[in-house]
Amino acid sequence: MSIRKRSFRNKDEHNTAGYLFISPWLIGFLLLTLWPIIQSFYLSFTDYSLLDTPSWIGSKNYSEIFTKDRLFLKSLSVTFSFVLVSVPFKLFFSLMVAMLLNRSLRGMNVYRTAIYFPSLIGGSIAVSALWRNMFGLDGYINHILGWFHITGVGWISNPDTALGTLILLNAWQFGSTMVIFLAGLKQIPKDLYESASVDGAGNIRKFFTITLPMLSPVMFFNLVLGIIGSFQMFTSAFVITAGGPANSTYMYVMFLYEKAFKQFQMGYASALAWILLLIIAILTAINFAVSKYWVYYESDGRESK
Repeated sequence: MSIRKRSFRNKDEHNTAGYLFISPWLIGFLLLTLWPIIQSFYLSFTDYSLLDTPSWIGSKNYSEIFTKDRLFLKSLSVTFSFVLVSVPFKLFFSLMVAMLLNRSLRGMNVYRTAIYFPSLIGGSIAVSALWRNMFGLDGYINHILGWFHITGVGWISNPDTALGTLILLNAWQFGSTMVIFLAGLKQIPKDLYESASVDGAGNIRKFFTITLPMLSPVMFFNLVLGIIGSFQMFTSAFVITAGGPANSTYMYVMFLYEKAFKQFQMGYASALAWILLLIIAILTAINFAVSKYWVYYESDGRESK
């Protein structure tokens, strides 16, 4: 009996020590993450302007968002357009670069570092300002086009091309996605390619029958992260185009920002935030549901579809 009590006492002491070690993280999570989430959910059902105390209005914020606010639908359509184009484009570009960097060449580590380095500062305000100067009417892009006697346009001031410049910037920030793809390529057994070569398979067939199936879990991971990140895109649109021209780059998070910090409608902005969370959650759940049809896991013992 004493031995059992002693073992329980030692176990409690180990648990107490463990809780003490993780207590800074727990305190930070409770105060800086969980509590703000609970507050924002409550505020989404209130009328709150930062200056007055929140007043309960029920689901009025949500009903106004879905029935009266035209900017909600506009920002949502722009954001969906951005996600549908930028995410596949970024995945494709990242994969192509990763395959080029997956070769055994002298100095390849230097090339990998040089290519990845811009992504370290890719989301900064300075890069967004540089991008605005590059694609302006008198920017570097039009200056280069002038060498070939091609008349450029105001890429960020034209509603037909403004969103495309943000998509290019998002694709240019491919470093982290490329590194994950590169790590996945390193894990593909080389004997699969050797066996395919013996059977007479070319590079294209190897890519579709070996590389893509074996890389599908990594691609799925990058896809989910890419969708979540693209829905939260704010800095580039805010600095480069400020949502214009004609609201052609008016992203959802920019709409949320203006409601919260320009119009001080914190309750309304909280409702927008929870709608965004619900949209991302639904899309993520759909991706997980359909992943069984195209994601191949070697431990499943099945062939990719």
